[in-house]
Amino acid sequence: MKKILIPTDFSKPSEYALKLTAEIAKKANSEIHLLHMIEVPTGIVDMRAGTNFSIPESMVYIRKIRDKLLDCKEQFFSGNNNVKHAIRFQNPYTGIKDYSKKNNIDLIVMGAKGHTDLEEILIGSNTEKVVRNSETPVLVTKKNRGKFTPNNFVFASSFKPHKTKAFERFLDFARNFNSTIHLLKINTPQKFESTEETNLRIQNFIKKYNLEDYSINVYNDSSIERGILNFSNKVNADLIALATHGRSGLSHIFNGSITKNLSKNAIKPMLTFKV
Repeated sequence: MKKILIPTDFSKPSEYALKLTAEIAKKANSEIHLLHMIEVPTGIVDMRAGTNFSIPESMVYIRKIRDKLLDCKEQFFSGNNNVKHAIRFQNPYTGIKDYSKKNNIDLIVMGAKGHTDLEEILIGSNTEKVVRNSETPVLVTKKNRGKFTPNNFVFASSFKPHKTKAFERFLDFARNFNSTIHLLKINTPQKFESTEETNLRIQNFIKKYNLEDYSINVYNDSSIERGILNFSNKVNADLIALATHGRSGLSHIFNGSITKNLSKNAIKPMLTFKV
């Protein structure tokens, strides 16, 4: 987790992401990248085309944005000398994706509005698009969490072989903190398997990672999303991690329809990995 990107529009949700990133960066000694996207309307990119595009006004605006980014540096990362900032004239989703790839970003941190129904916020939004499509892990927070001193992480998975890469990326994040890792498999009436079978699969899944402080958990509930929420509340989880599948629509962000209901109620930071 050497490089962390925080796309910011200077809103309250962005402030939550900045505060969380500052806490993470202290532990991981990360390089910080602050990014602001300016989405230019079609038709004004060519300044010779006789539009109302004003170069002096635009330069003033850009200077104001730069000053805001510098204020963010001072407010949230005053003790960190390894903070970069950038302004890009692009669609936010495309700009975030391109910047992440060009700069080899290890983690993207984004804020989401603190409404009860996250579905209303994310459907069609840049946050949802980034979570759904990003090859880089994405951490989403929708609450002002203050100090991030996590004791409990939940990694919910089927623990099938194709989830290995996501788990390794999760460990890259989790090993920066002295936290217990709760490995979680949800059993539902529709998808039920014996505890013995699940335990054996999880043990085989993790045997090469030399984990120390962890627990293996098989939790029965009426749905996967309810199981993740109920278990996470039971262990007072500080973060929920899942693998995404890049399907279209919020209802397919994590696994079929899981997040459609999960993110309505989860106010904990959610860390996603595309598989």
